Parts: sequence; C-alpha cells; structure tokens
Amino acid sequence: MVFEYILFDLDGTLTDPKIGITSSVQYALRAFGIDEPNLDKLEPFIGPPLADSFMEFYGFTPEQAKAAIGKYRERFDHQGIYENEMYEGIDGMLSRLKESGKMLAIASSKPTPLVIRVLEYFGIREYFDYIVGSEPGGGRSKKEEVVEEALRLMVPKTLAAKERKARVAMVGDRRFDIEGAKAHGLTSVGVSFGYAPEGELVAAGADCIVDTVSQLEDILMGKD
Repeated sequence: MVFEYILFDLDGTLTDPKIGITSSVQYALRAFGIDEPNLDKLEPFIGPPLADSFMEFYGFTPEQAKAAIGKYRERFDHQGIYENEMYEGIDGMLSRLKESGKMLAIASSKPTPLVIRVLEYFGIREYFDYIVGSEPGGGRSKKEEVVEEALRLMVPKTLAAKERKARVAMVGDRRFDIEGAKAHGLTSVGVSFGYAPEGELVAAGADCIVDTVSQLEDILMGKD
C-alpha cells in the first residue's frame, strides 16, 4: 500500500520519554504517600491517558486521579518533558516522508501544548501538517477521539471510508493506538521498540508490526 496520510503517536513511537514520565508519576504518587522507587514498574503509564492509569494501577478515584495529574504536571511540565530522547533515525525518516509528498500528523493523548513543546525541542515540528493531542482541561483524552479529530483536519471529506485502509496509516507503540486506528478503519502499524508489553500489539490486531525505524520507513514508503 502507498499511504498518503500518516498519523503518529508521540511517546514510545517517535521519542523515548521514560525517565520524564515515570519520574513525574513517581513524584505524584509520593504526594499520596506511595513510594515507588523502581521506575521500570511505572512504564505502563507511558501511552494511556494519565487518569486511566492512576485509577487502573493504583485504585485512585476520579477525583484522586485528577489531583494526581496536577502533581504530575508540577514536575513534568518544567523538567520531565525534557527528560526525553528521540529514537535514532526518526528525523531522517520524517524528512524523507515529507519529501515524498505525504501528509503527516501527530495523534497523541498528551495535551496539545506539551506535544508542540516536545516537537519543537527536538526540531521536528516542521514535518507535521497537523498536531492533535488531548485538550488541557482533560477533553479528547481517548485515542479514538484524538484520531477522529486528526482525520477531520487532515483527510478530505471526499475520501470514502472504504478507501481509508489503503491510504491512511496510524503508527503507534501501544494497543490504544491500534484500537484508535481500527475504530476509524485505518491501517494500524505497531512499533515494537516502544512500551507495549509482549504480545499486546498482536492481541490488539495490528495490521503490521515493525522492529526498527528503518522497517517502519519501508512500510510507510510502500517498499514492503
């Protein structure tokens, strides 16, 4: 397939945000009297909406989760956001995709202003025609909602739903990305170098799974 429109997740797909995210979760948990010294145990927070993770993994109520996100932001917005690394080869891949005429978008559960800051920090904002994240107030946090908004902005209304599979791809490292793609009839491309637990991308029904940035580029360029 030759994709014309490509949506990318951010965390765990284009960049490795582990230290920044897990350290900020650790900081938030400490405010609730929970000490978690092992950052590896907090990796499941990378990808899903934060509120869902605090409730699922630590049994927080919605009100507690909201307060925990506030504590998380205290650290992340000023320090954790920069404790991040771009995966090797991402810059070159994005450049070549744009040169080939493809339209690119970010579809992330991270708040849009923070997404923009990350892209600018790594000098890759210029490659993206659209940047869609969650709303700062907590709206549009589900990946299906983020993908829907990106498609509204990016894909012509004249593109029939049945054509989306062949012309639009969603790239991500977690099941939420795969589910977001499937909800809107897109081709889902999973990257195994992110933070999905073993078997998660397969179980979610990813159309294809790549192990390297080079393999990802080949798929998106229609070489495979």
